Amino acid sequence: MSEADAGRISQLLLEFYEKMSSWEHSVVKQTGLSPAQMHAVELIGHHDGLQMKMLALKMGVTTGTLTVMIDRLEKMGLVARVPHESDRRSFITVLTPEGRHHYEEHHQWHLELTGELMASLTDAETQQFMVSLEKVLERF
Repeated sequence: MSEADAGRISQLLLEFYEKMSSWEHSVVKQTGLSPAQMHAVELIGHHDGLQMKMLALKMGVTTGTLTVMIDRLEKMGLVARVPHESDRRSFITVLTPEGRHHYEEHHQWHLELTGELMASLTDAETQQFMVSLEKVLERF
């Protein structure tokens, strides 16, 4: 990749991140959660419960940071920790019924945004975009 291409991709990623972040803050603001808290709820909802270690990895945070966040989400009644079936030292994070409601509502917002973003792409371009994102995320 040329330096010019790397610079352009960097610029586009930054602009995309800022627009997504702004959109996310505006949507999440009405829930009383931070975007990071909502993302934790959404990841747990997508995976029907996750071990704390895997959730931290998917969020790109330390387990210590995640523990503080999950403590807060538990106090809010959105998340519960249950012991792992086969690993006594591990916990699985699951959504409470209220957490499930937040997840479903927020997930619907994401589906609508994704539909709007992908509307300008052909089906083939959408598939290639998905494959490209998966490849990039594997290396992250």
